[in-house]
Amino acid sequence: MRLDERARKPDFGGYTAMNKSICRLAMFVLVFGPLGAAQNQSSAGAKQDPSPVGKGVDYLLNYLNMAGTMKARDFCPLTQRERAQLYMKTMANPLGYIKAGFSAGIDQWKDKPPEWEQGASGYGKRFANIVGQYSIQRTVTFGLASALHEDNRYFNSGKKSLWPRAGYAIASGILARHDDGSWHVSISQVGGVAAGAFLSRTWQPTSQHSAGDGAVSFGISMASNMGFSVVKEFLPDLGRAISKKRSHDRTELQRERSRTEGVSAGW
Repeated sequence: MRLDERARKPDFGGYTAMNKSICRLAMFVLVFGPLGAAQNQSSAGAKQDPSPVGKGVDYLLNYLNMAGTMKARDFCPLTQRERAQLYMKTMANPLGYIKAGFSAGIDQWKDKPPEWEQGASGYGKRFANIVGQYSIQRTVTFGLASALHEDNRYFNSGKKSLWPRAGYAIASGILARHDDGSWHVSISQVGGVAAGAFLSRTWQPTSQHSAGDGAVSFGISMASNMGFSVVKEFLPDLGRAISKKRSHDRTELQRERSRTEGVSAGW
């Protein structure tokens, strides 16, 4: 197989590794972050926990575009001011740049695309490419969502059974709520992903600038959105379970210390 053919072949391994790393980051924040911090992320103007962990939770929820732990029945439409605040926060979110750096590293390791050499120069081009595509996607999504009054935030389903929750999450990857709470295909999200995937072809080298390459990028991004929606649905449950276990462990430790101190005093 020639080098240019390998470059055109979709590389799902890198995206898989990237997604696994993002999921591990999410798990870390939820394990060490108090659940109360997440519960305060219900709106763009909500008061934030100023602690490092609280800020980490806020960054994660913003990066995942989650409405905190709010359920679908609690939906309240965003004002244009809140929508703009979320957009600005998303564009400045350090997690987006960390992901871009990690993804650029994978592309560098895979020598993708081969026209962008190795070394600092090649890494810089790959990093700028990812940031540029992401910025286009978010900006177009914001513009269309503002015009069409679409809300792409993820709200927990509030359902109990596994499969209904999973089905709801997957559907959320391509649907958005309007101001009246109704669900429709998210023109803003689909349009934003398509804009990022296809407009980025204009600066891509020969091996990556075809419409077919743009279509592959679009498909991978949409599939990733659906997959991450499943993660978003179950993250609050995991956070509550871990928080409850940690609280139980601390209580047991305190009881054990009290018993030990009582025995020592008795001697």
